[in-house]
Amino acid sequence: MKKLVFLFLSLLTAGSLFQACDNSKTYAEMLEDEKNAVNKFIKDNDIRVISLEEFERDTITASKEAGNGYDEYVAFSNGVYMQIVDRGGKEKDKDGVEFINKVDTFANNNVICARYLEKNIASNELTCFNVVLPEYINASDYYRSPLTFRYVNENSSAYGIVLSTPLDYDYLWTANSYGTAIPGGWLLALPYLRDNAHVRLIIPSKMGHSISQQNVIPYYYDIWKFEKAKS
Repeated sequence: MKKLVFLFLSLLTAGSLFQACDNSKTYAEMLEDEKNAVNKFIKDNDIRVISLEEFERDTITASKEAGNGYDEYVAFSNGVYMQIVDRGGKEKDKDGVEFINKVDTFANNNVICARYLEKNIASNELTCFNVVLPEYINASDYYRSPLTFRYVNENSSAYGIVLSTPLDYDYLWTANSYGTAIPGGWLLALPYLRDNAHVRLIIPSKMGHSISQQNVIPYYYDIWKFEKAKS
């Protein structure tokens, strides 16, 4: 009887292990799921995709905010999609007349503040933000501080390091354990932008933050503002 019980338990354990292995996915399968999720997001949001060659003719992407009636994103070879809503650089002269400061770009060693919202493209869930949203108006910790990082761009290498103090940090970014490295997809956008820019990004896991890379999750970002920190 004991042998029969042991045999039954052994078969049950083996079956459970087989089922667990059968339900797991290879990295290649996860990448395929990611690709399908991004394609679905693009289709569901009626996004028009243009090539990098087409974009670089004028470095402009159409947006509904500009009265185009549709949203246009440029596709990069690494899987990142970008829409420039507002390139930034707007200033006012002594008479209050607005003008564009075309040289007010982001440079090596700039400290940059980002105000954004992030969505998991696969689940369509809002996962991180530091802007004021009506449904979270009472959660002031969530939007108290921007995400502040140092932009390093030298010797053909670019990266961003999150800066924070105990009283001044991006609450949800820290709570989600996203780490201190800025997503590569964000950095890809910066050379095309100026101070106070508004940009939207679709970022695959390989160009995302640590959690995105670990779990092969693509994210959508609406970055309301990339702003140089005031000295």
